[in-house]
Amino acid sequence: MTLAERVRYPDFHSRIMTAEEAAALIPAGANVGMSGFTGAGYPKAIPLALAKRIEAEHAAGKSFRINVWTGASTAPELDGALAKVDGIDMRLPFQSDPICREKINTGKMQFNDMHLSHVAQHAWFGFLGHLDVAVIEVLGILPDGRLIPSTAVGNNKTWLDLADKVIIEVNTKVPEAMEGMHDVYYGTALPPNRKPIPLTQPHERIGEPYLRVDPAKVVAVVGTHQSDRNTVFAQPDAVSQKIASHIIDFLQTEVQKGRLPPQLLPLQSGVGNVANAVLAGLQDGPFEGLTGFTEVLQDGMLDLLRTGKMVSASATAISLSTAALEEFSSNLDFYRERILLRSQEISNHPELVRRLGIIGMNAMIEADIYGNVNSTHIMGSSMMNGIGGSGDFARNCYLSFFVTPSLAKGGSISSIVPMVSHVDHTEHDVQVIVTEQGLADLRGHSPTQRAELIIEHCAHPDFRPALRDYLARARKGATGQHTPHLLNEALSWHQRYVDTGSMR
Repeated sequence: MTLAERVRYPDFHSRIMTAEEAAALIPAGANVGMSGFTGAGYPKAIPLALAKRIEAEHAAGKSFRINVWTGASTAPELDGALAKVDGIDMRLPFQSDPICREKINTGKMQFNDMHLSHVAQHAWFGFLGHLDVAVIEVLGILPDGRLIPSTAVGNNKTWLDLADKVIIEVNTKVPEAMEGMHDVYYGTALPPNRKPIPLTQPHERIGEPYLRVDPAKVVAVVGTHQSDRNTVFAQPDAVSQKIASHIIDFLQTEVQKGRLPPQLLPLQSGVGNVANAVLAGLQDGPFEGLTGFTEVLQDGMLDLLRTGKMVSASATAISLSTAALEEFSSNLDFYRERILLRSQEISNHPELVRRLGIIGMNAMIEADIYGNVNSTHIMGSSMMNGIGGSGDFARNCYLSFFVTPSLAKGGSISSIVPMVSHVDHTEHDVQVIVTEQGLADLRGHSPTQRAELIIEHCAHPDFRPALRDYLARARKGATGQHTPHLLNEALSWHQRYVDTGSMR
């Protein structure tokens, strides 16, 4: 299908131009809202053209950087290309690009690591400054000017509402059959005029399938024909499989105790191989009639839908491997009845997470003996990717799991430490910690009780004696005994790693 056939609003035909011409409409210093969420639904041609323009401006001795707001991580064509030419001053809210990461950690790029549910809200409140330009990927434009979303909705609604200028990238590679898979809610309001969000079931429709835009703000329409970033998932290894089995056994026990229904509660799963392994484990588990209410629909959740283990899934983006994408595209009639893509402020909304009783499963870098979790920083200072939506879910869900292998860097790092080097999720929000060693249910326990559970069930045997020793000495020497710490030792494991390359 041609671009003209996808752009069915006649007034926009005169605004069709090249990516280079559209990129020329973005001024230096602008706040630019880009579509995209975890490698899905991001603009592909315009950021590359903008990067070339910025590179030329820098070569001519001129300053040219922009501030990039997205839904979450994007792809090399956006984050990578702009970071490579030193074109980003401020980035938010979440990134996973290696060039971005290097720029952030060398102080060459500012990074605002926000909770994903906060981004649209804070932009609307005016906390982030004025949004100058929105660059939004869609799969088509209706005859009345409404936009058909692509593989991610993210913060697109908010960017379209707030931006002075809108540039639309129409991706003819995205199947037309995705039309109708989206649910964009327009019932939000600013305080004090807010009303409850009328969603009580994970697959309930509360909005409309399209994005609205003021046609007068649209300054350019650009065509592309390109797939999203290829998401690569490793086959679940032994460690991931053990983590998955611990979680599934625990959920079975919760059902037996009457604390969960047989079909569980809606599942949220973070990004990555361990999360995907947990979903794969559910495929062979005893649960039927599962539902999903999450941020990103990955291969594992698609598999559950295909086999009928899961009856519906709500997300803000679809991020699949090449093989899973082919399966999805070939069976869109089937998936369109079972998948809803929502705005990010809805998929991650604390009100809905609490009301639906989400079971949240997210990855972490490390946890300490009292249950604080670090999911973003290496050795306390270096940003990995960002908090993403895990905080939205952890604080508000029915059950909050954090998972990680017990060792890192070939065994030189323990993922269970006396005190985390950075806190993303406090001990108040973390209910269950899982490694391949076992599972620690922290609910209803005091700090020292939690410490004993985490050390005995989650720490690797190589580091368990040292953790026991730390806790025993803290119980004798700390100034207080509620959460006993030896302040001169609490971060000594991290310092030892920095100094020697090992925590041992």
